[in-house]
Amino acid sequence: MFDVLGTLVDETSGLRAEIRGAAPESDVDELVALWQQHVEGEQQSIARGHRAYVNSDVIDAEAARRVADRTGLADPAAIARLSTASQRLPAWPDSAAGLERLARHFPVLGLSNASRAALLRLNAHAGLRWHQAVSAEAASAYKPAPEVYRLAIDSANCPPERVLMVAAHAWDLRGAQEQGMRTAYVHRPVGDPPTSADTFDRHFDGLADLAAALTR
Repeated sequence: MFDVLGTLVDETSGLRAEIRGAAPESDVDELVALWQQHVEGEQQSIARGHRAYVNSDVIDAEAARRVADRTGLADPAAIARLSTASQRLPAWPDSAAGLERLARHFPVLGLSNASRAALLRLNAHAGLRWHQAVSAEAASAYKPAPEVYRLAIDSANCPPERVLMVAAHAWDLRGAQEQGMRTAYVHRPVGDPPTSADTFDRHFDGLADLAAALTR
């Protein structure tokens, strides 16, 4: 079971490229931070019950509007395209080959906070192939809400201790661990690394190392 955003695709550089294309004269790094802060904040508001659930398409459209407001971007077509930026993120160089290798030996699933529609288009753009791609939208929640991991376990149709959650984000792995799943941290430059208090089952430098270890 793989996290997608940040773990298999480079979310930060993908957003940077899309924002630079829409507003080339702007401070792109500042705008990426603005976008990501909005997404994180709104997902947390939903988790706390301060906002009713909306899928990632709605939140991304709001983030795009904030970027447009900050930069003075007024072209409706450009703003509409920017709102779908998360559907055009590049895969990390080892992602496609690692998934392909693992899929010869195990059922391989994705588990993402991206909406069903966004996940479909992102997978196609990045060349990610799954036996099944699971969107947290089906649970009307966002990771690390427990119901999202329970959805993943149900989708895998086996006991939680037989499901390995793979992510570049320690917060994601903690959520999976609390539901009884096994955990593997994969290092990415923009991930959330484990702390000394984390006790994940495995740590890997990349997907090639993970695939080699599991298929050896």
